[in-house]
Order: sequence, then structure tokens, then C-alpha cells
Amino acid sequence: MYPNQRFLIVQTAFIGDVILATSLIEKLYFHFPEATIDFLVRKGNEGLLKGHPYLNEVLIWDKKNGKYRDLLRLIRLLRQRRYDKVINLQRFGATGLLTALSGAVETAGFSKNPFARFFNHRIEHHIAPGIHEIDRNTELVSWFTDGLVFKPRLYPSPDDFAQVQPYQTGPYICVAPTSVWFTKQYPEEKWIDFVRQLPASLTVYLLGAPSDRDAAERIRQAVGSERVVNLTGQLSLLASAALMKGAQMNYVNDSAPMHLASAVNAPTTAVFCSTIPQFGFGPLADVSYVVEIEEILECRPCSLHGRKACPLGHFQCAYGIRTDQLLQPLLA
Repeated sequence: MYPNQRFLIVQTAFIGDVILATSLIEKLYFHFPEATIDFLVRKGNEGLLKGHPYLNEVLIWDKKNGKYRDLLRLIRLLRQRRYDKVINLQRFGATGLLTALSGAVETAGFSKNPFARFFNHRIEHHIAPGIHEIDRNTELVSWFTDGLVFKPRLYPSPDDFAQVQPYQTGPYICVAPTSVWFTKQYPEEKWIDFVRQLPASLTVYLLGAPSDRDAAERIRQAVGSERVVNLTGQLSLLASAALMKGAQMNYVNDSAPMHLASAVNAPTTAVFCSTIPQFGFGPLADVSYVVEIEEILECRPCSLHGRKACPLGHFQCAYGIRTDQLLQPLLA
């Protein structure tokens, strides 16, 4: 092993997947502090890694505009750079093809990838209790490092912390109430009931993307209190992480904000509706709690990634969660 190796980590899925993949940046830097580490993301997620102290370059795949044309551009770029190792964390064909044609000295990826037979090292992607996604990702590099698992980490800049400082004049919590998937999202009326029962001394900051603004605004208006502030769409991902880091608690669904909190070791209460933490995507902060229905439902979990609607129409996995379950972590 030479210290001047060139590594490329490939994770072009969604925000949460990229955040969890940062555990490998930490691990590779630990073993090879003089190596060159690059990271490939889909366009739109590059802001997560802005200013990362251990990364040389963030490569971007534009999947929405000329997806395959841009993939060919990336393949040519990778072949020019001749990476020592390309580590593909995805199980889909496009990145598998990119990895197989990268010209890297060695390649690694999950055996479920359609092009896995062309990788030098293939690892099974096991979903089982006690195995987190960062454990599965670590297996992809353990053959040339070791089995030690590092937590994901993001690096908000001093400007990010300065941007949120005006919001930190008193005790507060953050709530990220939405999710891309309906069955992963704690219902609005349940969030409203929870926020209404919070201590009056707490400010509540609602976080999310610009597309979440209307949902957050409905919650704010329904609560009818000036201590509820809608910040959706106003903060970058790293600035949101900076705000979460200073919160007394962060309330999230099984979605990207949960991983954002984990990456800055912010206190987390994660609400799991149709999915379960045993899939391996639970919170990783030192102070973290999981809230889920205490009743055993035969229909839960109904899928690995969530659904657009409850297949049975009752959504009991969410409506069966009591507000006092969410309040309890604040009293712990």
C-alpha cells in the first residue's frame, strides 16, 4: 500500500445515502491520510460535501439532463485519472457500468449490482437486525483496511454556524416534519398535537426543503404560536445541520434529516412509521431515540423504502403512535 493512492467513492442516490457514505471518507482518511479521495454524487447533492476537509474533489453526475451522455463523460474522466480503487456503494446498473469501465486498478461493490461480476471485490448487502448501512458500506473497504466502522460526518463551515446564530438566542428544538414517502411521514395533525404540548419556553424551528414549505406552514398556522418558526427552504443542508447541532432535540422521520443530525452528532428522536430501524438506517447520534408504534402490526413493515400510500388505508403504524412517546425524550 502506498500513501499516495487515489480513491473514488460512488454514491449517486439520495441525500441520506450520501450522508451515510461519508463514514467511508472518515475511514479512508484514517488509514491513508496522504491519499487523494474523490466522491461522485448526483447533481444537487454536492452541497453536502462543500468544504469537506478530507476530499480532493466532488464529481457530479447530471442525471436529469442528458443522463447517459453525462455518464459517458464521467467514464472518460475516470479512465484518464486511473484511480487505484473505485468503491461503488450503489446496486443499480448505471453506476455498476461506470465502475466496471472506470479503468481503476481495483473495484469494489455490492454483489446485487447487475455489473458486479466485473468488479474485483463483491460484497453481499445483508439486511438483518443489528447491521446498519454504515456496517454494510464498511465491508466494501474492509478487505484493504479493517473492520472498524466510522460514523458519518459532515462539516458545516464557520459561515454556516454564523448564519444560524441569530436563531440560537434561547432553548429550541428542530422538527423536520416531511418525507418523500407518505408512509414514512408522521402525519401533520400528529405533529401539530405534539408541538402544541411542548413547553412554552421552547422555540420550534421547522426544517425542510423549499418543496416542504406549504406543509410546514400548515403546521405553523395550526399551532398558532409565534414560537413556531418556519425555516423550510431558507437554510442550506449544512446550515440546517449547524442549527440542529445546537438544538435540545431534533425530531425527524426516517428520512434525510435523521442522517443529517447523525452526521453532526446532534440529539435525535426519529419517528418510524411504516419502516423499522432494523433495516439498518436508524439514528447514529450519541443521544438518539426511536419512536414507533408499540402495538405489533402484521402489516408492518410494508416495504423497505416507504410507499406513496398505506396499502390497507388505515396508516395505523403512524396514527397509533402517541404524542407522549415523542415528548418523553425531552424529559429523559
